[in-house]
Amino acid sequence: MNEPVAPVPQDPEPDSPTGSPTGPGWFSRLSSVLFIVFCFELGLFLLIYPWTDSWSDNYFAWVVSGSVQTTWHGFWNNSYVRGGVSGLGVVNVWIAILEVFRLFARKRQARS
Repeated sequence: MNEPVAPVPQDPEPDSPTGSPTGPGWFSRLSSVLFIVFCFELGLFLLIYPWTDSWSDNYFAWVVSGSVQTTWHGFWNNSYVRGGVSGLGVVNVWIAILEVFRLFARKRQARS
């Protein structure tokens, strides 16, 4: 009545090549480096550009016409708006720095 049931054979997991030049390791590192460079450059741009003279002489500062133009231009040149954009730049630079530490930690972890 109660006959033993044989276990169902499992397919072995495919072996993934480790340390091969075509593996995903180099692509992950390259992607991390490109992300770091992008975040750092964007962060520096957003940190510095709002405080230059070009900030108030661009298309977006004068896009609205009529009586609203004075209000919009005043908003665009407000120090708090400039500081907010610079704050976004600081966040981008911080992300780049954290990503550098994460990249080195991952490299150190791979060695051990």
